[in-house]
Amino acid sequence: MNDSAANNVENLVIIGSGPAGWTAAIYAARANLNPLVFPGRAASKDLVPGGQLMLTTEVENYPGFPEGITGPEMMMHFFQQAARFDTRVVTDDGVKLAKELEGGLYTPFQNVESVDFSRRPFTVTGDGGFSVQAQAVIVATGAKANWLNLENEQRLAQSGGGVSACAVCDGALPIFRGAELGVVGGGDTAVEEATYLSKFASKVYLIVRRDVLRASKIMQDRVENNPKIEVLWNHNVVDVLGDQKITGVKLLNNKTNETYEKKLGGLFLAIGHTPISAFLEGQLELDDTGYVKLREGGRSLTSVEGVFAAGDVADHVYRQAVTAAGMGCRAAIDAERWLAEQGVV
Repeated sequence: MNDSAANNVENLVIIGSGPAGWTAAIYAARANLNPLVFPGRAASKDLVPGGQLMLTTEVENYPGFPEGITGPEMMMHFFQQAARFDTRVVTDDGVKLAKELEGGLYTPFQNVESVDFSRRPFTVTGDGGFSVQAQAVIVATGAKANWLNLENEQRLAQSGGGVSACAVCDGALPIFRGAELGVVGGGDTAVEEATYLSKFASKVYLIVRRDVLRASKIMQDRVENNPKIEVLWNHNVVDVLGDQKITGVKLLNNKTNETYEKKLGGLFLAIGHTPISAFLEGQLELDDTGYVKLREGGRSLTSVEGVFAAGDVADHVYRQAVTAAGMGCRAAIDAERWLAEQGVV
């Protein structure tokens, strides 16, 4: 039986449109769940249609693209594949079939402003005033990298000018091979990124604002034993230099108050990520850093029955497009099976 349509209740609402969200939409649409997606807003600094890959110029490690592909191009492929199976999306003009939108990922979509998971059917409300009820929800809002928020840092990151927040994603690109690179941060992630980059770079400077590393002992040992990595203690990056491409950074020694410039061929930020989950507080169980907690067993189940999570909003370990897509697949299959158990589909 399926009373949802008659009662104007959606079977499945998907919040987010990165690799996890669109993959969930593809699987759900092919399973005849008729999913409805809130993709986010292009003007938003948080939930952007297409996710963080919209800020990535070159993707070389996603299977199926032997010559590489730009992040926006790849996400357009995801969008078009979801549209092929009649995925619907929430725009400022109401619910539309994705395949009917001329603007593609640049359509004025709606973001989600609030949710009510306290009772079923759940309620999802967009920032454009559209509200919908749903039998099941998949949260795939992702996470955003933390930046220094310097003007030229942001400009070069968005233009592919040698500033990145993911060494595993971008570090092997030709522009970084044989170059002197900088990594900002002092935790495990920063050390991991510096170690990874040392495979390709001629030198890696680990720029640490304190006089100690926050990384675990085993990670600190990796820095000390790697001749290609040099730690710049008590340093802050106060400016990123370069026009079309980064040429270096302006550093402040916060002990001596001295500023100077250092030439670099690339800069990687490793100062953490912030999951896009603020709107879920009080609705789902989150960990201390804001990531959605999943139940044990490798599935996508959250603390609320009928609500599932996929991608970087629930993954603080891998944060890759391919793992997010895999989680989107799992969430759609979990949602389909759960809806069937409830007699909804």
